[in-house]
Amino acid sequence: MSFIEFKGICKRYPGSDKNTVDNFNLEIEPKEFIALVGPSGCGKSTTLRMIAGFEEITGGDLYIDGKRVNEVAPKDRGISMVFQNYALYPHMTVEKNIGYGLKNMKMPADEIQKKVDWAIDILGLEPYRMRKPKNLSGGQRQRVALGRAIVKNSRVFLMDEPLSNLDAKLRVSMRTEISKLHRELGATTIYVTHDQIEAMTMADRIVIMKDGIVQQVGKPLELYEHPVNQFVAGFIGSPQMNFFAVTLKGTQVTFADGNTITLPDSIAQKLADKQGEMTLGIRGEDIKMDSQNLDLQRNQIQRAVINNTEVMGNENNLYFEFGGSQTVARVSKYEISQLGDEIEFVFMPSKLHFFDKQTGESYL
Repeated sequence: MSFIEFKGICKRYPGSDKNTVDNFNLEIEPKEFIALVGPSGCGKSTTLRMIAGFEEITGGDLYIDGKRVNEVAPKDRGISMVFQNYALYPHMTVEKNIGYGLKNMKMPADEIQKKVDWAIDILGLEPYRMRKPKNLSGGQRQRVALGRAIVKNSRVFLMDEPLSNLDAKLRVSMRTEISKLHRELGATTIYVTHDQIEAMTMADRIVIMKDGIVQQVGKPLELYEHPVNQFVAGFIGSPQMNFFAVTLKGTQVTFADGNTITLPDSIAQKLADKQGEMTLGIRGEDIKMDSQNLDLQRNQIQRAVINNTEVMGNENNLYFEFGGSQTVARVSKYEISQLGDEIEFVFMPSKLHFFDKQTGESYL
């Protein structure tokens, strides 16, 4: 049995006609870093709160280290949680905030001090030891909240969007810090976020949720390259995958604006029983404009006019109308185009995705 196991977990609030979390099944191994992601209201925070014991499980069973914990009190589950709002005590110093939970556990004072000193040291909080939360920056408060969690030596850490209140630069540095901390502590971590970049860069596996239902579970690259449906394909990746309404007949794909591409036989054979209207998806980096790819696929060249650009420093995002949709190509910083420029490009055949028009299910 896995370290944490969800068997058909459901949550329905009184007065609701459907489950907020529906038939959630997952096995988590010891020391894994799992990210729960999805849009607001998808049930990810509710799932986390059921693990912690803050929300009653209305269906299914939750096991931690082989023990069913549905009715076990939060304090007896061996779990530490880091909240979005940090929940620090404003009248206490950094060291008192970190040690308060241990004091409530009746731990000896000298042992509390050792653990607090250790946490302050690894989190770089020594200069702020005697400060109160109002005199700390957002990143410093976040580290204090982490410190309060890690001193308990819990087997499981739960984190509910802990970086959402930080600015972009701090978020990047704290991502690195949390990942490093996870490796050093060797605890199992379950991390909730709506930010797919956080999930992609930190997690061993990602659980993507929509409307309370798990859409796909897998390693970051697996989800990126082999999404099971259009929702997953659009949620993972920045900029979002391009989608086009197309019609497939044999090996020919026809876009809404009349443009066409021809599929290699290897791909066309996989779609032999999926003819007609469907959705084609392709990521921005798989739309190529360099001379080598244009030469290799000279019979597949398409043309469009740039209507917007985003210069990112290390790369450029070029926007244009194609196939009846606004399209973005992600190119290197050396491939510079201006508004109004006509460009030539090709779609990488091996990187095309095809989805059912009604269900969104992937065909490949």
